[in-house]
Amino acid sequence: MPAILIKDLRKTYGDIKAVDGLNLEVEEREIFGILGPNGAGKTTILEMIETLREPDSGEITVFGMDVRRDARAIKEVLGVQLQNTVFFDNLSVWETIDLFGSFYAKSVHPDALLELVSLTDKAKAKLNELSGGQQKRVAIALALVNDPQIVFLDEPTTGLDPQARRNIWDIVEQLRDREKTVVLTTHYIEEAEYLCDRVAVMDLGRKIALDTPSGLINTYASESNISFRMRPDLPGEAVQAITGVKTVARQNGEEYVVTTETPQDTLAGIFQAAFDNRAIADEITMRRATLEDVFLKITGRSIRE
Repeated sequence: MPAILIKDLRKTYGDIKAVDGLNLEVEEREIFGILGPNGAGKTTILEMIETLREPDSGEITVFGMDVRRDARAIKEVLGVQLQNTVFFDNLSVWETIDLFGSFYAKSVHPDALLELVSLTDKAKAKLNELSGGQQKRVAIALALVNDPQIVFLDEPTTGLDPQARRNIWDIVEQLRDREKTVVLTTHYIEEAEYLCDRVAVMDLGRKIALDTPSGLINTYASESNISFRMRPDLPGEAVQAITGVKTVARQNGEEYVVTTETPQDTLAGIFQAAFDNRAIADEITMRRATLEDVFLKITGRSIRE
């Protein structure tokens, strides 16, 4: 039985189809990513699974329980970190976690959660004294206060600096080690690639692709780009003849940029071409395809547009 099963889910707001016929399965103990730009329907999907928003039509079950009939029981097995969490500023971090724990039949001790999110030294601090990244970690601690089986993280790192974002990633990886099922939404390509076992790519309320990050890249954007310089320059036909090269372009009149589906073979071919032509190859940079390239390939636009 999947942890979450969604069949033909739909939600509209006036003329806007926020979720348009979604079918989805999330397996137990996987980190499942929902990737898409703002307005793709990511948050609406989570809110319907979390029983916070009523679907117009379709089915959602969580461990076999229906979100309409069994909302109370479902809430006991879910942990939810919303995009924005409103805190009681005059409470300490420890008091806030303790308060939220009192809402459930069972709860995790605040000390254990503070250790998990690396905020033990902030236990007595007031919430309004914390940085943005620290407040995000408190929000995740609150999502874990009932020791849920499924944890929802809605854009958990939006607006954070790189170090704070990496701190959140470390927490998510600890949830993997604890065999939690994690569903996270994001529009950060590198976040989905780094954390997720599988990714559903969303756009305009529809699922447009679903696979592992590497599977999506191999299917939709398997080419890598390699840029390099040759001193002296090589004729265009000599670069085109390098092993695995599909296309050749010049950048700034000096740099070659080639595309290839076999980057290792092409790198070796670049050095061989340099040797054969008594040239020097340097300033070599390789960029593998990313989920951004997948989205661009499928939709014709950037995920950040």
